[in-house]
Order: sequence, then structure tokens, then C-alpha cells
Amino acid sequence: MVSNEQRRRQLAREKYLRQQQRRETARRKSRQRNVVIAAVLAVVLAGGGAVAATGALSGNGKDKKKDDAAASTTPSASPTSKAPDPCAKEAKAVAGEKPKKMSWKKEPAVTIDKSATYTMKMETTCGDISVTMDAGKAPHTVNSFGFLAGKGYFDHTKCHRLVNQGIYVLQCGDPQGTGAGGPGYTLPDENLKDASIKGGTYPAGTVAMANQYNPQTKKGRDTGGSQFFLVYKKSQLPPDYTPFGTVDKAGMKVLQKIANAGAAPPDQTMNTAPNASVVINKATVGKS
Repeated sequence: MVSNEQRRRQLAREKYLRQQQRRETARRKSRQRNVVIAAVLAVVLAGGGAVAATGALSGNGKDKKKDDAAASTTPSASPTSKAPDPCAKEAKAVAGEKPKKMSWKKEPAVTIDKSATYTMKMETTCGDISVTMDAGKAPHTVNSFGFLAGKGYFDHTKCHRLVNQGIYVLQCGDPQGTGAGGPGYTLPDENLKDASIKGGTYPAGTVAMANQYNPQTKKGRDTGGSQFFLVYKKSQLPPDYTPFGTVDKAGMKVLQKIANAGAAPPDQTMNTAPNASVVINKATVGKS
């Protein structure tokens, strides 16, 4: 027969175990939330361009100390690993090629056909990636990509960030290769109510603009530059990033190869570079 004292101890023990379980559940949810926040910041922090925003890296270096301090408190955006580089041979062949240093004071005039569909073809060291772009939904963005590609702006540029936890994106478009570069001008946000990103989900194959928008302060709208990200797996993201294109089937296989190689440890700017040496040898834009 169980005594009152034994019963009291048993109940106390069960209460303690329940408390421990609740605490562990809360810690686990907190870790998951931090991973997602860090992954979102990995995109927000990479807007580049000439305008600095709170918590964002500036393309002109004016607020570098403040940005470095913010970055130092940001957790790693993705687990890191050292995996074989599947694109090493191709990257070695073009190792001497460097991006051009170009900058413009204002956005180019919109001259594209807004009723047309355009295709951006990126010849990379990991394979070709083609992106279908809808000029009607994102005319400023598509026009800018046509302008920049025509100037050779993206040629020989590295894809500098791979995020593989929380969100699943490869980020490119910065000639500096640091996440702080941009064309000197900024672009307006476009197509943020597109049906494809309804519910805060960017489907695999989506191509969207990085920017400096801070959802906490509600500042940094219309700060897109040249940096963009390619979604290789469905990702939960707020609808704050201009979706302007879709990767073709062959390009998705290239993205998956890059993702499978994993990411390097974060550098001083909190970039987690892909282990694969992804370099855009040449980018071209034309009507589909």
C-alpha cells in the first residue's frame, strides 16, 4: 500500500517532469523561430545598393561599423559543412576573369515591352540556369535586369550566399561577392501580391529580389538593387521580396546540385557561401 508521503513524492516528481518537458518544448520552439528569423535576415541583409537601412548592409560603406555590429549579433543562417566542390574544375578555368566595376546614379528608363515575356539565361560554372520573367508584373525589375545584363554587369560574378535551413535560397547578383554591392540605384517593390506567394510561401523555382526592408521598423521599402535569390525548395517568407521570374527545369537541377554541396561557415559579414564555386560567366536577357 502506498503511503501518503510516497504519493506526495510521486506527484511532485510527475509535476517536475511536466515542467521540464514544457521548458524543453519552449526551448525547441525558440530555436526553430531563431533559425527562421536568421534565414530571413540572410535575405534582408543582402539588399546592397546605395541606400543604407537599419540592420542592412550598405553598398557604399557609410554605415559599415553599425552594420558589422548588427551582423555580429545575428545567429548563423544555416548549418555549415565542408563538402566537395562539384564546380571546381569549371571555376578554375575562369579564375582569372573578374567582374566589371560599374555604377549608375539613377534607374534606367523603362523601355521593355510590358506585354512580353523575357528570358534571362545565366551561363554558370555549375551549369546553365534560365529564368522566365514577366515584364507586365515587374516592369522596373525586368527592365533593370535587361539593362544590367546588356552592360555585362553580372558577368564573372559569384553567387555569394546559400541558405539551407529555415529558407532555401541561392543568392547572386553582387559583383563584390560580399552581399554589400549594388548598381548604384534602387528599384521599387513590385508584384508583392502575386498569387504564387500568397500565404507567405515562395515556391521552389521562384526568383525574387533581395532588399533592405526591415519588417520590424517597417523601413526600407523600394530598396532592391541587383541582388536576387533563387528558391530551390519551398520557403516560408513574408511577401516583401519582388518575385519576378521562374527557373526552368534544367536550372532547378543545377540549383539542387549546388544546394547538395552545402554551405561554408559564415564569414565576417555573416554570408554562408556555397561550397560549390558558383560563378555567372555570362548573363543575357531577351524576349522569349
